Amino acid sequence: MLYAAFGLVVTSLAPLIPIIEADLDLSHAAMGSIMGAWQLVYIFSAIPCGLMLDKLGSRKALTIGGLLMAASVLARGSAENYTELLLAVMLFGLGGPIISSGAPKVVTQWFTGSSRGLAMGIYMTGPAIGGIISLTMTHSVLLPVFDQSWRQVMTVWAMVCVIAALAWLAISSIKLTCSDRSPEHNTPSIPQRQVLGKLIGQPTVLLVLGMSVGVFFFNHGLNNWLPELLRSGGMSLLEAGYWAAIPTVIGLAGSLLIPRLATPGRRFQILLTLSLVAAGASIMLHFQSEPFLFTGLLMQGLARSSLMTVLILTLIELPGIEERYVGVATGLFFSAAELGGVLGPLSIGVLYDLSSNFDTGLVLLTGIALALAMGAQKLRNLVTKAS
Repeated sequence: MLYAAFGLVVTSLAPLIPIIEADLDLSHAAMGSIMGAWQLVYIFSAIPCGLMLDKLGSRKALTIGGLLMAASVLARGSAENYTELLLAVMLFGLGGPIISSGAPKVVTQWFTGSSRGLAMGIYMTGPAIGGIISLTMTHSVLLPVFDQSWRQVMTVWAMVCVIAALAWLAISSIKLTCSDRSPEHNTPSIPQRQVLGKLIGQPTVLLVLGMSVGVFFFNHGLNNWLPELLRSGGMSLLEAGYWAAIPTVIGLAGSLLIPRLATPGRRFQILLTLSLVAAGASIMLHFQSEPFLFTGLLMQGLARSSLMTVLILTLIELPGIEERYVGVATGLFFSAAELGGVLGPLSIGVLYDLSSNFDTGLVLLTGIALALAMGAQKLRNLVTKAS
């Protein structure tokens, strides 16, 4: 529920852009800077949020994260100008990382073995579900009900975030469910700077962080430009929208199946295979023939749904990563990964402007995916050596 609320807030502005721009007298450039503001905050706040998560525990921290998301959406609905809307969106950059880092920590505490992979796969469907709800209900249900008031829509989404936070608080309060197995309460704490130094000093952690940049570069770069890429091949706007939804649908199924299979004995092989599938997807998208396009989109859906999940699962089970420091470890992960999240769409756009097509960008994405495959093989060797 919390991660679905996360996805809902991320996409909440997209279907309302024309209405908000007209109401607040904003340009496309101004609106673009607003929509990307939370990612910049995210890069710098992910590590502190991870440290706070380890210090406060999952129950309190995730509740705070949910309420911060609610505050962000509520503030958007009351914004009267560019600055106020910008600050409201930036507030999400403080709440979002707590959810991103907290979910893997909870899974680590409550699940083991293949059920851990399944649990991660389930929660990773949350952002997609939240995005689908936001994109489909805004114009079809909420705007007609609230007489085209985008501010009331924001209020509804804020209520959803509050409900998710309270539901989490209730579930995590059940003694049988939340018997906190985390050792952080029973072991002397280590200074936070020392924890960060310990993590960054491990070659396996550094390699995973580097791979996280590549995964987000590939996913965000291709996801953001996919409709336009399809439209540049001759599709109408409506057709491109339908075709661009294929990876999302495939991804929901992949999220439930693939992470469950990623047990320690075959995790690196799955990571390697997913990287090669991603490379194949970017190659297939060069072609305009429908069978090739469909195959490419199918492969993209499988890769984007599970690459990040399996990589996080790999990180939190690396030798030397103690359970009580999973929060800061995943904070490091997302702080690094969001660099790729910003650079991916930007690089594809710049390459398009230079070449007037997406071919060069797709070649770059293929190279990134192949680098991920080599990284997976190197990571396997390092872990085997450390074990």
